[in-house]
Parts: sequence; C-alpha cells; structure tokens
Amino acid sequence: MPERTWELRLLLLLGLGLGSQEALPPPCESQIYCQGELLHQVQMAKLYQDDKQFVDMPLSSAPDQVLQRFNELAEAHNHSIPQQQLQLFVQEHFQPVGQELEPWTPEDWKESPQFLQTISDPNLRAWAGQLHQLWKKLGKKVKPEVLSHPEQFSLIYSEHPFIVPGGRFVEFYYWDSYWVMEGLLLSEMPETVKGMLQNFLDLVQTYGHVPNGARVYYLQRSQPPLLTLMMDRYVTHTNDTAFLRDNIETLALEVDFWAENRSISVSSGGKSYVLNRYYVPYGGPRPESYSKDAELADTLPEGEKQQGEGVWVGLDTCSCVRPWSPVCCCLVLTGDREDLFAELKAGAESGWDFSSRWFIGGPNPDLLSSTRTSKFVPVDLNAFLCQAEELMSNFYARLGNDTQATKYRNLRAQRLAAMEAILWDEEKGAWFDYDLETGKKNAEFYPSNLAPLWAGCFSDLGDVDKALKYLEDSQILTYHYGIPTSLRKTGQQWDLPNAWAPLQDLVIRGLAKSPSPRAQEVAFQLAQNWIRTNFDVYSNTSAMYEKYDISNGGQPGGGGEYEVQEGFGWTNGVVLMLLDRYGDRLSSGTWTVFLEPHCLAAALLLSLLLSLLPQ
Repeated sequence: MPERTWELRLLLLLGLGLGSQEALPPPCESQIYCQGELLHQVQMAKLYQDDKQFVDMPLSSAPDQVLQRFNELAEAHNHSIPQQQLQLFVQEHFQPVGQELEPWTPEDWKESPQFLQTISDPNLRAWAGQLHQLWKKLGKKVKPEVLSHPEQFSLIYSEHPFIVPGGRFVEFYYWDSYWVMEGLLLSEMPETVKGMLQNFLDLVQTYGHVPNGARVYYLQRSQPPLLTLMMDRYVTHTNDTAFLRDNIETLALEVDFWAENRSISVSSGGKSYVLNRYYVPYGGPRPESYSKDAELADTLPEGEKQQGEGVWVGLDTCSCVRPWSPVCCCLVLTGDREDLFAELKAGAESGWDFSSRWFIGGPNPDLLSSTRTSKFVPVDLNAFLCQAEELMSNFYARLGNDTQATKYRNLRAQRLAAMEAILWDEEKGAWFDYDLETGKKNAEFYPSNLAPLWAGCFSDLGDVDKALKYLEDSQILTYHYGIPTSLRKTGQQWDLPNAWAPLQDLVIRGLAKSPSPRAQEVAFQLAQNWIRTNFDVYSNTSAMYEKYDISNGGQPGGGGEYEVQEGFGWTNGVVLMLLDRYGDRLSSGTWTVFLEPHCLAAALLLSLLLSLLPQ
C-alpha cells in the first residue's frame, strides 16, 4: 500500500480510531482551516514561522475551488508537494493576514478622561495618557465581505468594532476582553464596551457559548467565563438596565453551557459535589499550532504512539467521519495522540496555554506532552462561575424575577460549599486545584489559588488574612517585579519567570477586599511593584507587553509557542485600573521593599501620624 503512505501518516497523526473509542470530531467543519490534507501539508511544510499565520489568511476564491486546485496539485505530486510549489499555491489562493479587518478609531474616545487627574505622579500620569492613546491603535472593524462570504475567512463576523490584544492577535479574545473593558470604562468609552459586549452575546446566540476567540478554529473551546462580569461592569458604569433586560436570557445560556458541558462530580466525606473543569473533546492538532502539536505527539513513548495501529476501512464498510480522499474512506484509530490533542485544547481553553499547572501528575511534570488539563478541577474556573452565579442572582433581582434570583443564589451556595469541601486547604490558607485521578490537591503555588478572594467567593473574611500568610510562607513577596505565574521553570509561558497582568489583578484586588490594614498595604505594594515593572519596560521600549520576565528586573516575557507580543490589551487595562485605584500613592521612581510584619506595623503607624499633621 505504498501509494497510500501519505494518507496513513496523516490519519495516524489526526488520530482517527477503531476500537473502543470513536474518533473525536475536528475543531470545525472547514476542510481548509480546521482539518484535511491541505491544512496538514501546508502546516507541516512550515511555510511560516508561526502556524497561526496560515489559518488567519483569507481565501481568494470559494473553498471548493481552492480544494479542487489543491487536490489536482497533490495528485500530480503523489501527495508530496514540494515546498516551493506549496508556497506558490498558497500565494495564489490566499490573501495576506489582516485583509478582512480595517483600523478603527473608537467614536467615544476622548482626549482627557477624568481618572488621569487623580494620578499624582506626573510621569505616571503622562504614561497613562499614552496608554489611553493606544486604544485607537488597537481598534478593529470587520469588513462587510466577511458577512457576505463567511466561507472564505477563518474570522467570525462581528457586527460591532472592537479592541484587540495586539501583535499576532488581530481578532478579539474572550477573557482578555474583560480587562480591556475595565480600561475602556476608565477611559470613558462605554459605547465601545457595549459593542464588544454585543459581539459576545451574538456569539452565544449563534454557538451557545463564547468561543476562545473570533476564529472558526476556536469554535469548540471557550475561555475563562467572564461574560457576566463584563455585563456587570458595563451596567454599573452606565445604569443601562434596558440592555441587561434584553440580554439576561443570553447570559443564562452561557452559564448553562458550562453547567451542561464542563461539569464533573467529585465525592468527599461521603458527599457528592458538582464543580467544573476545562474539557474540549475534539481531535486533531490545534490548527493555529498544528505543526507543534503534531511534533509533540511524536515525542510520546512508543507504546502510546503505536496504541492506535489501525486498518484501512473502505467505503462499503465504514460510515466515514472524515472522507480524506477518493482512495480510501478512513483509517479508524484512536489512542493517546488524540487524548493529548484534546488536553492541549483544554489547556488553551483555560487561558493558561501552557503551564506546569496542567503537567503535574503526568509522566514528566516538566514536559508539555504530560498535559492533562481536563483531569483537574481548577480553582479559578470555579471562582469565576461562583461569581457569575452571584451576579446572575443580582441581575434577576434587579429585574424583578425573584424565582430566577433564588435559583442562582442557591447555585452559588452549592458551589461555595463544594469549593470549601474540595478545593480549600485550611492549614495552608488557600484553595488548590483538585486532581480527579489521584483525589488530591495540587499543592504548587499559582496566583489562581487566590482567585476566590478576587471573585468574592468565600464565606469568612478571615480567609484573606490566611491567604496573605500563604503568600508569605510561599516566599511570593520576595519577588519585587511582579507575582510569578508559578514557581517552576519549564520554558512554558505560564510558568516562572513570567508574570501576567490578569494574575496580578487576581491577587491585588483579592487582598484589597480585606478589612486588615496589612493585607491592604501588601495589595498596594504589589501594585507598586507591577506598575514600576511596566513603566520601566515602557520607558525603555515604548511598548506594553502581554507578559513580563521578573527574574532579573522587569523585561518583556518569553517562552511558550511564540515570541512575546506587544500591544497589549489586558496589560494596559490592568495598569489603568491600578493607577485609578492607587493613583494618589503610586510612584514611578521607587521600588517597594516588603517589610516584616512588625516593621510594617510601625510604618503604618508613622504614616497615620504624618497624615494627622497640619499641612
């Protein structure tokens, strides 16, 4: 069967399976952007440094025509197309990245939003003004041809313009957009926020959930669920109750998606609890990281790779899941390759793509091939959903629907009890991801361990002070440039030495909820350190970054699957939030050294006494 070698290799890679398991479905139906020989050959030829570039390129003509031309080319070269020929084919049939988008200046952008005046340090005030200017550079609008010919684009049409993260991310993303919206509201741009919210609500109406981002290859995975919180921030800012009333049922649909598709039952102490996990049961490599996923699967131990040695099944005996060619119907095969591909997608759904957080308990806790995201009950996901349930209860009460308000209040209470039983560790003073296979908590440090504080999903205010002691015991306060993402160095971007803006926010605002002066002061000191890191890097590079390396002074981050990106939506949003919250105290010129508790108490007393002196 030598003439079918290419098909055998392709189908082995994509993990079609015969045996106890059915083949997992592809990420989307597109035979160009999500599955098929064209995608495989182009991505494995590595025509571009970043796999995302190809799947973001619009088609120059209808997909059927492009596929027909490709099949003719493949047949002419016995399905092994030379790289140069492949490059010419792509140039002829695809358009450059970004052709479906046009720059957009938000109509509600104004020169001097009020919050700038509350920033005391003149350098920080000027910097905040420059970040406010960046919204104009990050604005995008989808061209109308994406609506009229959606089949020629991987981009999903959005009616309203939006703010993107920046760099390679020219489309909008789900959880990024929450921190972007916080910044936009401080910049007094509620109409831009409303349009972005409407885009997300439209996606829920169409697909039943918010995808990871606005691309077809992201359709089957979501991201941390913050849509309800986005609505809360918008309504709090504008008092637009009519918009809430019009869309409350759509918000309920999104909460239902997580309940129906991402729930898991966990038992403890003779009781059964329902919590949530990230879980994406779809096969094949991620289209935007195709070659990396394929090569990673090749590193699996031989026993795992060969678990799916399969057989060819003809048209007369097989109901084909994916009819790759007229030669053969399909190879039926599954195994650990498909499991790995699904776990990688779940890791992407978590937003932490990738991190040792999802490797712990695997064959090698430092290797990406050990990813087992769906085997954990994550603290942050359940905190976000707990918060969403509380907000839904508040929304329905505001709208006069007491029945639904009570329903969501009870759901929150059930989740709170489950989180305390399964995730909370009283001795350590924090919450920890729960390993479904071992029945144990993952005791490693991650900022997400304190997400319930940020989400308001805890019952005892004393938990904040316990969490502060946890930070001290974990030596986290010895990092002067930001809170590390983990304490493990794996080369992945959601690990040491990187620090990320949203994770700083989780910890800082979580601690700030405490009535304890010490917890509030530590929150401020953490904010001061993060502001200084961002400000210093900006002063040297004139750019904001998606992540920062905090190992040896602040600098742009690294690691992971792609180069560090500039922009950057959520980083800008968090900086503006901190400048708004602490603007009267933050400084551009001094590093904060954490004081021992007795020294800090003395410093607080001195600060209080000085404040009482006549000016």
